[in-house]
Amino acid sequence: MKICVLSGDGIGPEITAEAVRVLQALDRPFEMEEALLGGAAVDATGDPYPEATRKLARAADAVLLGAVGGPQWDALPREKRPERGLLGIRKDLNLFANLRPAILYPELANASTLKPEIVAGLDILIVRELTGDIYFGQPRGVREENGERVGFNTMVYSESEIRRIGHVAFQAAQKRNKRVCSVDKMNVLECTQLWRDVMIEIARDYPDVELSHMLVDNAAMQLVKAPRQFDVMVTGNMFGDILSDEASMLTGSIGMLPSASLDDKNKGLYEPSHGSAPDIAGQGVANPLATILSAAMMLRYTFGLEEDAARVENAVKQVLAQGYRTGDIYERGTRKVGTREMGDAVLAALAA
Repeated sequence: MKICVLSGDGIGPEITAEAVRVLQALDRPFEMEEALLGGAAVDATGDPYPEATRKLARAADAVLLGAVGGPQWDALPREKRPERGLLGIRKDLNLFANLRPAILYPELANASTLKPEIVAGLDILIVRELTGDIYFGQPRGVREENGERVGFNTMVYSESEIRRIGHVAFQAAQKRNKRVCSVDKMNVLECTQLWRDVMIEIARDYPDVELSHMLVDNAAMQLVKAPRQFDVMVTGNMFGDILSDEASMLTGSIGMLPSASLDDKNKGLYEPSHGSAPDIAGQGVANPLATILSAAMMLRYTFGLEEDAARVENAVKQVLAQGYRTGDIYERGTRKVGTREMGDAVLAALAA
């Protein structure tokens, strides 16, 4: 079971180290090897996704990623910025299906910016298409027209791209509450009219799953108005990027949200949904729980180790019940700890 570990930038090395400790504690034959991605790779090699990393990631069964990016690289040409490494590995490994669960742990109900009665019991899965849409569409760029600069990007989806992410969403719903809400902007964008048409066709293969549709602006509003109405949400790359970050704050902190990006054979890249948080990097205060929970998703989806995945998730639940909190989820009456201490607590719960 080969795992490529990409710590990345900012708080990435700190949080990844705790997830690695948790995986090692399971006493499974994992082979973990580290490589560079993002800003760290740019500094060392001049390339945000260097060839050595590409070879290791392709050979691995799964990839564990911390985070990439930081202001020190913002002035670089776009193709050299850390984020191009992240987009590059997603495309290179054909990781088209991004799964982002948004679950509110009862102990964190007060950490949400919404009233507890609105978010209590929240359990949403956002399925985001990850290798198409406006992020990868061509043509793109900046050109000069009539004496001024004009920026342009192309939103494009093929029927096959929509169909394969749709099947992922419907199959996930069959294991949950059997409801899929497809999010689009079909009243304005022809690309997403095709999205809706294809989703309707796919639904015929899943008569046990209820399909609904929602325009993205309404979906953004409904997520903060009545989020528990959703079970599985499926949407394109750009809409999914925005909605999943919005959903993360319903849970109290983006530091609690894991994610999995999968190909068609369940090879995956696993990373927390948050960014590199350069403002707190190196201080030992970052929340490692999203990364640890991402490792649990790796155990489940890539390696089929459901029992181990549940053990890790239950350990996280236990430390929250015991009152351990990093700064992003801290409230009076709980125990404020740093990154390493939180990792220690999860390991202790795992051992128990």
